[in-house]
Amino acid sequence: MVNFFSKKKYLIDLLEGFIDIHNHILPGIDDGAQTVDDSIALLKGFSEFGVSDFIATPHIMHNYHDNSPSTIKDSLQILKAELHKNGLGAINIQASAEHMIDDNFETILEKKEVMPLAHEHLLVEMSYLQRPINFDKSIIAITSNRFFPVLAHPERYNFLHGRTRKYNEFKQQGILFQLNMLSLGEFYGKEVQKMAFRLVEEGMIDFIGSDIHNMNQLNSLKKLTTNKKMIKLLSPIIENTTTHFK
Repeated sequence: MVNFFSKKKYLIDLLEGFIDIHNHILPGIDDGAQTVDDSIALLKGFSEFGVSDFIATPHIMHNYHDNSPSTIKDSLQILKAELHKNGLGAINIQASAEHMIDDNFETILEKKEVMPLAHEHLLVEMSYLQRPINFDKSIIAITSNRFFPVLAHPERYNFLHGRTRKYNEFKQQGILFQLNMLSLGEFYGKEVQKMAFRLVEEGMIDFIGSDIHNMNQLNSLKKLTTNKKMIKLLSPIIENTTTHFK
């Protein structure tokens, strides 16, 4: 989807062969795809721009999305069975999770009920309103359990936008950053976009993912354009993500 008459470039033109490490494509398990048909529609949409490898990351969030390795794997198997029935068996989906650092996180970590990404990377998130009081303790617990903490969409935590030194502190703690693709547009608002650009420009982003929940978001991703400078900075992040997790 090359736009020959604009200095803007479509992000999806960079995604051929990409592995999406953050998405909500598993059916009926969180606020993402609600049915198998929803999941298949999303997967077909991704295939239009060359993405057929996924690490599904449904929420594990106490009292909201009380998922476990068992519920996640069950949903994955249901989806895989339907993909084969529909002749889509070439789509590769692995199972992981996006873990909320909440009052139950350290419990499931201790019980080994977390779902890491490949190579022992653990995708975590926190409240958009404030940093949890157990955040630092949880990060120490993650590393003590020999996982690498990956903070999902650091650009979206609005309470950090006025305290940008915290991003440097997180990096010093060994936290890796995963950018949401839609943050590069105005999908989440201009302030999030501004912070996304800043984190990319300062070389703080390690990985990138879609965090797609539904077709509205996927259609927005298909339309997302950015400038040549940002494309140049994003290309190695996209390549690093695929190389690291595929």
